[in-house]
Amino acid sequence: MLSEFDIIQRYFTRPTFSASLGVGDDAALIKPAAGMELAISTDMLVAGHHFFADANPRMLGYKSLAVNLSDMAAMGARPRWATLALALPESLLQTKEKWLEAFADGFFGLACTHQVELIGGDTTCGPLNICVTIIGEVAKGKALRRSGAKPGDDIWISGHLGDAALALAHIQQRIALEPDEVLACLPALLMPMARVELGQRLIGLAHSAIDISDGLLADLGHILECSKVAAVIEMNAINQSAVMKKYLPQPLAINCLLAGGDDYELCFTAPRAKCGKIESISRELEIPLTRIGRVSKGEGLVVLDAVGKSIELRIKGYDHFRT
Repeated sequence: MLSEFDIIQRYFTRPTFSASLGVGDDAALIKPAAGMELAISTDMLVAGHHFFADANPRMLGYKSLAVNLSDMAAMGARPRWATLALALPESLLQTKEKWLEAFADGFFGLACTHQVELIGGDTTCGPLNICVTIIGEVAKGKALRRSGAKPGDDIWISGHLGDAALALAHIQQRIALEPDEVLACLPALLMPMARVELGQRLIGLAHSAIDISDGLLADLGHILECSKVAAVIEMNAINQSAVMKKYLPQPLAINCLLAGGDDYELCFTAPRAKCGKIESISRELEIPLTRIGRVSKGEGLVVLDAVGKSIELRIKGYDHFRT
């Protein structure tokens, strides 16, 4: 049977290329480049809460890093290093080696794409639990924050929203999608694309930014609260997939679009004068960037439907402590 150290050595040890000291000691040693400061974020994924226990391990390895890369994108940071803490249940022991090989393939495949180095972590036996800490670099004083939104700013989103939540709703039998619609929506849920390069390009243009992990209303709400401002957004202005357009205005689809979560797109605010540059970035990166509303003085968030009527949702976003 593989020991903890066998697992680390066989599946999670790679040559160091940017850290002074990586996996294999009591701690890693890293040093930011001159003129840079460190951005650090941690995300925990728990089986049965954030993902299904029988989830494809390769996709799970990918997603466990992708959600952390999205946090770096929201700060405009370049991801550099990561640590991984992994708890494996007894039920996986019979297939542990195949599971670990697939998980590591997914994790390191995405890590290599973004030149992220795994520099440490921990493994243990217990309920399936994945915790990644990511460390990135951003020029001193230049990081994008939630607290910089200003009255008059346009509100933008990247990509389109709601498909991951629609896929989950289908899996949970809360909605019945057609087979081709399931195939169209599942990648958003299982293998989200972190907008790392976009985040870096927004430095100097955006006043504030956040990644949409808990739903647009909840995450934009964090920007408004931290910036002490209000906003009005138009639901019809939100970029939507063909599948989402088909199921709107069903209440469940509206909830997926506005509050479903698991989108991992960026929401940011920027002055109207930067509109041309942002649209140019959209074309260069081939990422849809859409204006959906505007920041104003005051407090609160208003969502308008197609006829200008305010939409009220009972659920504002994903809550880690709501069952």
